[in-house]
Parts: sequence; C-alpha cells; structure tokens
Amino acid sequence: MSVVEQHMAVAKQKKDVGDQAFKAGETVNALRAYHEAVMYLEGLNKNAAQAMPSGPFDQPSDGAKPKTEADEMLEKIYSNMSACHIKNGNWKRAVETADKALKKNEKNGKALLRKAKGLGEQGYFEKAEKILNDLLASDPDNKTAIEAELTRLRAADKERERVHNKKFKGFLNRSKEKDGEKTEA
Repeated sequence: MSVVEQHMAVAKQKKDVGDQAFKAGETVNALRAYHEAVMYLEGLNKNAAQAMPSGPFDQPSDGAKPKTEADEMLEKIYSNMSACHIKNGNWKRAVETADKALKKNEKNGKALLRKAKGLGEQGYFEKAEKILNDLLASDPDNKTAIEAELTRLRAADKERERVHNKKFKGFLNRSKEKDGEKTEA
C-alpha cells in the first residue's frame, strides 16, 4: 500500500468517525474528526493523488483539472463541517466551510443551502435569497428544503425590519418630544 493510499484510508476512517459523531449530535467531536481528515487529505501530494481518479466518468470535459478522490472527499467533509457549524450557531464558519466545499464543486446543493443559511443568519438576506432562488431553479429535487429555508429567511428579514422600524419610529418620536419641550420653554 502506497503512502497516498494509506493517507486516503486514514482520512476516510476519520471522516466516518466524524459522520457517526454528527449523527450522535456530538458536533465538537465531529468537527475534530473532520479536521483530522482534512489534514490527511491536504497533506497528500496532489500529483500522486491525481494518479487515483475516482472513475472514468468523473473527468471534466472542459479541460479543467480532473477531480481526484481526495477532492471529492474534501468536498463532502467541508460540507459536513458546515452543517456542524450551523448546529453550533457559528454562522461565519458555516459560510467559510461551505465555500471550501463549493471550491471543490460549485454545484454542491447541500453546501449552497448551508452557505445561504449562514449568510441569512448573519443578516445578508439578499445574498442568501439569491443563492436559494438559484438553487431552486437548478435543484428541484430539494425544493421542499429550499422553500422552507426561503420562507424562514423572509420571515426573519421581516422581523428584523419590523424591529428596525420600531426603533426608528421611537427615535423620531423622541426628537419630536424634545422639539416640543424646547418651544414651550
């Protein structure tokens, strides 16, 4: 067994440990295992890893670099890490790890959905809504989950706007009261 094959085997084992921990609700342990898997995969010599393509149909026809088994595993791991960060309410890290998955495959529906959720939770409603609308058009199989996130996002945006308007209205009323006090004195 070559060094590359050994690293791939260890990385797969770490990913599996992370998957099990996530299913058990242990997001910290899942993140630790996923991070360890990433370290093994990132440490691989990319040239040696390219000698192990995952299949004859995975070669891109547009002249791009062929996708390796390591790339496919990294895409899944980063997407799973994003899910862990969402569970922990760490929205910025959820977006960052979703972006890393999207660098490996820009059409990864789960990573796009997780990125949109993270952006929405940070208040970037327009960006999140655009991603979700694009995803709705390109991934009709996940229509229910995408529409549910769009509905939740729009409700959160309306609530944020309502609170903002209430604060602004209060600010204007205080200004009028102060102006009224000045004219009476």
